[in-house]
Amino acid sequence: MITTFAIHVENKPGVLTRVSSLFRRRAFNIESLTVGHTDRPGLSRMTVVVDTDELGARRLEAHLYKLVNVLRVENITAAPAVFRDLAMIKVAASAESRTHIMQLVDVFRARVVDVAPDSLIIEITGTEDKIDGLLEVLRPYGVLEMVRTGRVAMARGLRGSANGQQDAIRIAEDDQNVFHSV
Repeated sequence: MITTFAIHVENKPGVLTRVSSLFRRRAFNIESLTVGHTDRPGLSRMTVVVDTDELGARRLEAHLYKLVNVLRVENITAAPAVFRDLAMIKVAASAESRTHIMQLVDVFRARVVDVAPDSLIIEITGTEDKIDGLLEVLRPYGVLEMVRTGRVAMARGLRGSANGQQDAIRIAEDDQNVFHSV
């Protein structure tokens, strides 16, 4: 079972190493890992995708909370959420094939971000299946290079909860009571 965690961490050196080492020590393979800044200074958010069962997910969550710089862990696998990937695909494009490739790009709601005499770079955002679909139709033209971000995910609503206003108040109260060790 694919499990997706949203992990809120302090934006400090070594945090990524500690989190990824925890997965390694527990013999879990990380399928996807994305990290970025959040709307709050000093706070980063990791989206980690791992293949594990429910028991393994609960154990990982408990171990993650033991790490000093980890502030919040959410298993958003079963929550109503939006999942997206970003990919850039460089494809060979001759003068004859360029128009056809651009029509395929439009069908997938992707966009051409760079045009060179012999290639195009295409940017696509969407589900993994959508990206895989575009990749398959582009292969006959010659995929020269590809890079993918990995999954990012966000729970729908306010923290994915039915009583979002109460959660917003609780989050604000929790944030005032967070103590950081040095």
